[in-house]
Amino acid sequence: MSKATLKTRPWCSFCGQDVGKPQYPDKRKLGEFALGDCECGAVYASDPTGFNVGAAMVECLVYACDDNWDLAWDLLPEQDYLTGLLEDYDELTHQVVETRNLDGRRIKGILYFVRLHENIAELTAKLKGEEKTTGAKAADSSLAVQVEPVPDPKRIKKKANKNLVKEMVQNRDADGLVALCFDDKKTLRLLLRQLYEPDEEKLWATARLIGEVCSRVATLKPGMVSDLLHLLFEACADSASSNWGAVETIGSIIAARPDIYGSFTRHLLAYIGDPSSRAQVLWALGSIAEKRPDLVRNTSFYQLIGLLDSPLALVKGYMLRLLGRLKAKEVASQIRMMQEDTTPLIIYENGLPVQTDIGTLAKEALLLIDM
Repeated sequence: MSKATLKTRPWCSFCGQDVGKPQYPDKRKLGEFALGDCECGAVYASDPTGFNVGAAMVECLVYACDDNWDLAWDLLPEQDYLTGLLEDYDELTHQVVETRNLDGRRIKGILYFVRLHENIAELTAKLKGEEKTTGAKAADSSLAVQVEPVPDPKRIKKKANKNLVKEMVQNRDADGLVALCFDDKKTLRLLLRQLYEPDEEKLWATARLIGEVCSRVATLKPGMVSDLLHLLFEACADSASSNWGAVETIGSIIAARPDIYGSFTRHLLAYIGDPSSRAQVLWALGSIAEKRPDLVRNTSFYQLIGLLDSPLALVKGYMLRLLGRLKAKEVASQIRMMQEDTTPLIIYENGLPVQTDIGTLAKEALLLIDM
């Protein structure tokens, strides 16, 4: 399809998945906006003209608060909720039109997104007289993330370049990279170039660093990280690119912020069939399962159990790591039979290599399963 006619389905600014067409209430009032809900918990409002963003923002926020105006007016951006904006949206056909022209019509619409922080979402549910029980709540307080301070609008912004980003990566300067992301949005793309690294240890360390940086950037700019994840998944579709850390980086990002990007988890299974990325996919799923096992269990992960019989120690090892974190009692007896296997291997945790063996990983998995 030529760029002149390029049209795409609209996506959530937070989790990146496609969103349904926003709907107007049955009894529509003058000035009301069409509203919708994303599976990740975000809500959105459509302004077909693009001239009423402020009003759309207010209605979207009130909708997120279950029409509790008093609560909505008490909330503070960043501290209590995050926002996102998708431009060039055509409400009539429910698509994004990059050329801003469709069949002679000018396209200026926007989708405005709001996502409440978990504590505010729970408060909203309680005020409504309901208990909000979600996978995110079933996880624990370890998922609580400190929101980055809003950059001073009067600051002198830095320009990102390859050498500056490379130096920051070498120094593991997460603070500097986060600040640079807010100054120059191309920082994350430049970060990806640092994954082209023949040294395996450096590659894993860089993937871990990108996950940390994205976790912090997402507290203010979740759409920026969502765009990066789309780029990484596109790279994974090219088998020639899957070996340079794309899967590891995806896993690091989702594991760092499963509350926002957890819906991307299921897409990782698309790359399990490629032998060159199989171990990395299992590592990514295991890293996500450490904080949010429900996200992995909600996929068709049962198809992976046969990989316990893989002739490759690394695949078998990461499979044990995954099943332990899933508390997969279904395969406990099979795992017990592997406790005496002394086949050595090196796995990665938090960007660092760990020398271990299959038997040790089997015992660690059983400890988690029997808890």
